[in-house]
Amino acid sequence: MPQAILPLFPDDVTPINNIFSYAKRERMACYFQGTFPVFTHHEDDLKSFQIFVSQLYINGNCKQSEIVRAFGVSSISVKRWVKKYREGGIESFFAKPKKRKPRVLTPEVIAKAQELLDDGWPRSRIGKELGLKHDTLYQAVRSGRLVERKKKRRRIKQKPAKRYRQSGRHGHGGHPCN
Repeated sequence: MPQAILPLFPDDVTPINNIFSYAKRERMACYFQGTFPVFTHHEDDLKSFQIFVSQLYINGNCKQSEIVRAFGVSSISVKRWVKKYREGGIESFFAKPKKRKPRVLTPEVIAKAQELLDDGWPRSRIGKELGLKHDTLYQAVRSGRLVERKKKRRRIKQKPAKRYRQSGRHGHGGHPCN
């Protein structure tokens, strides 16, 4: 018959479950199994926290709900950390994120779009010609990848002002209200 473990914790700790707890002491986070410290990291070291929490869950020491309740993190965050740990191990937490390559605006497409912009084509027509969304071109112009020349404003010809007779019907000035 298995022996029951009583929840024995030091006084200044926050329980995660009946076996594990944690405390912050002198800007360090310390995790305990019962009264024994099992892991410590600086309180600003987010990667170490994510790794340790993932290990607690994967090894079956804590439930996801216990981690969420004890640390105030979202359940989706715990799921992401666990997935990252399972797929790439500890190294995946320290790997630089992969840069995505532009899928639509390849260098060739940018060159062609710039050529058409230089010829005075509107973005909507360029988008149809190259199979791009209008918003894609707008974002490229905003980010500086494409340069759109300023549109010239058309001047609206104004009708010449009406000239009033020099003398009104009563011999006053030319304004109709006089």
